[in-house]
Amino acid sequence: MSVKMRLTRLGDKKSPFYRIVVIDSRKARDGEYFDLIGTYNPLTQPAVLNIDVDKAKKWLNNGVQPTDTVRALLVQKGLIEAKKIRAKTDKTAAADKAE
Repeated sequence: MSVKMRLTRLGDKKSPFYRIVVIDSRKARDGEYFDLIGTYNPLTQPAVLNIDVDKAKKWLNNGVQPTDTVRALLVQKGLIEAKKIRAKTDKTAAADKAE
């Protein structure tokens, strides 16, 4: 079983509101989840992000993998560090093509 931390959508048509949940990766987007970590409202200016820091840290320490979007929200909140993305220089691009 693979457990993920991801968004589940609420709200009306063209008015999205999201919950950040811990869920089995095989479940439907809005399926039954293990734990509610927080909420995210992208429509407000600025976007409102509420995360229960203790719950999020507990699940991350237990090995739960956040999706890319949730990872970006956790970085924004300061819970995890941003991934180092290596810029491709001419040498590394050539080395990648050679492989």
